Amino acid sequence: MTRLHDLYRDQGQSPWLDNLRRDLLRQGTLADLVASGIRGVTSNPTIFAKAIEGNDAYDEQFRSLLGDHTVEDAYWELVIDDIVAAASVLRSVHDESAGIDGYVSVEVAPSLAHDTAGTIAAARHLHHRIGLPNVFVKIPATQAGVPAIRTMIGEGRSINVTLIFSLSRYEAVMEAYIAGLEDALAAGTADLSPIRSVASFFVSRVDTEVDRRLQVLADQADGSRSTDLLAARGTAAVAQARAAYQLFQDTFDGPRWAALAAHGAAVQRPLWASTSTKNPAYPDLLYVDSLIGPDTVNTMPDDTVAAFLDHGTAARAIDADPPAIRRTLDRLAELGIDLEDVARVLEDQGVASFASSFDDLLQALRDKAEALAPGSSRA
Repeated sequence: MTRLHDLYRDQGQSPWLDNLRRDLLRQGTLADLVASGIRGVTSNPTIFAKAIEGNDAYDEQFRSLLGDHTVEDAYWELVIDDIVAAASVLRSVHDESAGIDGYVSVEVAPSLAHDTAGTIAAARHLHHRIGLPNVFVKIPATQAGVPAIRTMIGEGRSINVTLIFSLSRYEAVMEAYIAGLEDALAAGTADLSPIRSVASFFVSRVDTEVDRRLQVLADQADGSRSTDLLAARGTAAVAQARAAYQLFQDTFDGPRWAALAAHGAAVQRPLWASTSTKNPAYPDLLYVDSLIGPDTVNTMPDDTVAAFLDHGTAARAIDADPPAIRRTLDRLAELGIDLEDVARVLEDQGVASFASSFDDLLQALRDKAEALAPGSSRA
């Protein structure tokens, strides 16, 4: 037994791996991590860009696909093969947990972030193409993404909602999930238990942006105000995530939810994403140890998983000192930090970052396809 096993067994939080590469599958590394307590896998366009670029593990399959596929279609074949292989590794976790865990997540193309109809079509295609019960299709929680989430849930498709940065958008995401379940029930789906979802609340990036703003304000202030501004660094992300957990508890309660739960509906678990520490001055497990609680997921990159296995603390912390959560958020507002504006900036950055990774990878694959073409000196 490891600390990751303790996290799930004792605290009800599921540790997932925020990474997927073909060598993790071929070398048995993912299977070893599952044996150590990892219960799911998340991916995104940036993760796949890092995995495929400069890695010859994909070259043979890519070469074989070029005759019958466009470069972009070939990319999706590479991705889907990794998703299917990872889902196979995690299938036992999915079955043993009765569908709570064992999921692998694949994201729709980032170019669709502001296209509701396009997102719906892409999510349907991925669900049909992969056809496995332990695969989540990821949809960003943009304004255009929220109605797509409701549509997909209403059709009985399991969804990982990604890129959530604000409490108001998180409320909209939970409403889309619940309304989607009500749509499914109204359409004749008597058993709602196969429909699952997680809501990925990004954490560390909030501190990165808030800390930057606090520093700017401190540089413009004098004396005690400057001290107060600098003292507030590193407090926003955990406080906002803990407030999100309070919203989760309040939302999945009461008669409206009870009516769905009677038909087997499962809560949409909050998932803490972006949990590696970006500021080296902060503890390496700040966004893990501080956010442990039941009915949650924490998806961690490799180094954070290793750190938790080494010195993590599997103790409930998500709802420690509820009044302090409100005091922290109120204090940030008093200091001039608009968390809704922070969220807008981070959402734009997140969408742009994934789109840039996707575009750069496709260009790299086009270059590789040209090099592999008959007659090329590099073929």
